Amino acid sequence: MAIDEAIALVQEGKGVPFSASAIVHRADLLNLLVAARDLLPQDLDQAKAVLTQREAVIEEGRYSAEQFLIHAREEASRMVEETAVVSAARDRADEIIQMANEDAESIKLETDTYVDNRLATLEVVLTKTMDAITRGRARLAGEKENDGLVIDE
Repeated sequence: MAIDEAIALVQEGKGVPFSASAIVHRADLLNLLVAARDLLPQDLDQAKAVLTQREAVIEEGRYSAEQFLIHAREEASRMVEETAVVSAARDRADEIIQMANEDAESIKLETDTYVDNRLATLEVVLTKTMDAITRGRARLAGEKENDGLVIDE
């Protein structure tokens, strides 16, 4: 590489007594410096390309992370909504069951009352019928006594 060669040229150059200077061949050093300068734009372009790629990779990573977070939030929200819907459905089902049980109990009570009323009416009718039967039998028994016959009961 040109910079390394320029450094070697300066290090190998003859030193000037009582100073930190060195004697180097001007044309050789200039040729090395020009070559180094010519190589710099290529290296800088490559460095810029690497930085651009780095930025693109970082931006792509950020975008992917943001998309992942958005998806995760949407999924969490959907799951919460589903949980809320399921919970609401269960609550509504419990209400419907409770209402059905109350309706069934009410119908049972109404049915029991209706049957009891019908049985009471039947009891009254049967009691009147029994009274009529008893009176009829008594009348028959009275007529037979008048005929001289006694009927054992």
